[in-house]
Amino acid sequence: MRSLSEGIGAAALLLAFCGCARAQADPALLRVCADPNNLPFSNSTGEGFENKLAELAAQKLGGKLSYVWWAQRRGFASHTLNSGDCDVIMGVPADYEPVETTIPYYRSTYVFVSRADRKLGISSIADPRLRHLRIGVHLMGSDGTNTPPAHALGEEGLTGNVEGFMIYGDYRDANPPARLIDAVEAGKIDIAAAWGPLAGFAAKQSSVALSLRPIEGMERFAPLRAEFDVSMGVRHGDHTLRDKLNAVIAENRPRIETLLTDYGVPLLPLPDEATFEK
Repeated sequence: MRSLSEGIGAAALLLAFCGCARAQADPALLRVCADPNNLPFSNSTGEGFENKLAELAAQKLGGKLSYVWWAQRRGFASHTLNSGDCDVIMGVPADYEPVETTIPYYRSTYVFVSRADRKLGISSIADPRLRHLRIGVHLMGSDGTNTPPAHALGEEGLTGNVEGFMIYGDYRDANPPARLIDAVEAGKIDIAAAWGPLAGFAAKQSSVALSLRPIEGMERFAPLRAEFDVSMGVRHGDHTLRDKLNAVIAENRPRIETLLTDYGVPLLPLPDEATFEK
């Protein structure tokens, strides 16, 4: 795949697998690998929906919860999950090969975000009006690996009016990825292409009414896509923990859906669970 999703734990799709797994030290302790400054997903004060989901999982498994905090950038998995310091990443793509994934617990999509008072109503990546607007996208790094909408807009020849915002931002600020949505609110850009959970959460917090529309028309840019299933990730071979987490997800779907909705996550129907049987 040429592109990655920033909203799925921000940079979770850039994690590198080092193959240095170690057995879980204490089965009564759910040790979570998480970013301390990455709302709406997680932060060090437990305000993200992945924090709340981790609390639910620990409760249902009858154990305690602990965290290993690390910024989700390159090397995140090798410094946390695959070093054996923690045992689960709460949000990864369901088809993310470097880890063993659970069944998905939600499906979301990239969205176009604009001020509601602009009444743009843009949903298609091929909308001709995009050629005359200032478009913001998240950038992953300097190696050309960016988000699916960023690549698609580039293939449409729209590089001249696209402004990139680093997904990592200034880590001294709260929630660095939100700078992209802040720019829409302030009118610095006309529209942004952002991962749905990030955009939905920002819209709920915004003092300015924002319009979110799922991005359509990505099919002709395959294998690029706008929609992703999100799972939890454990080390390869840790089938015991994977299966326990599968049970937590399957038995608590309504509660998880309510949690995600409360955070403004745009939710799409999940495929049949049988598709993800291990």
